[in-house]
Amino acid sequence: MKTFLTIAALSLGLATQASAHATFAESEAVQGQTARFTLRVPHGCSGEATLRVRVSIPDGLARAQPMVHAGWELETVTGPLAQPYTAHGTTFSEGVREIIWSGELPAEYYDEFVFRAAVTDLLEAGETLYIPVVQECANGAARWIEIPAEGQDPHDLAEPAPGVMIVAPAEHGHGH
Repeated sequence: MKTFLTIAALSLGLATQASAHATFAESEAVQGQTARFTLRVPHGCSGEATLRVRVSIPDGLARAQPMVHAGWELETVTGPLAQPYTAHGTTFSEGVREIIWSGELPAEYYDEFVFRAAVTDLLEAGETLYIPVVQECANGAARWIEIPAEGQDPHDLAEPAPGVMIVAPAEHGHGH
């Protein structure tokens, strides 16, 4: 019985470590539609409060709009896109490249930060889109920015970027 409890405790500890990464509540985003991305920040940095959450908007996501987070300041950084895209007859060559929330989240609490963005056809259905996140604290940071190489398991990375699977749109209907 003691061996079973030890194995169960070790398994729980490993599961807790594996789930301690920044992740998205959503597992999929539909190509050609606007998607909501809910970033889950599960803890601070080595016991310190989180003071800033920075989300890099990768190519293929367009018209990113962050949700206001009560008690936090919000900033967006815009710039040129690596590859312009066209939506509803308009070509876009600039857009939001980074979203920054600044405030204070005590280390022992969990919170979510939300934005939405159009999933353009520059992203291939069946591929995982990784969205780098940096969680800044007073004396350090958690940099959830590692993107796995082709064929590499993201669980093998120390600080993997959170990701969502891009899925093809349904054969019918039109989403916004």
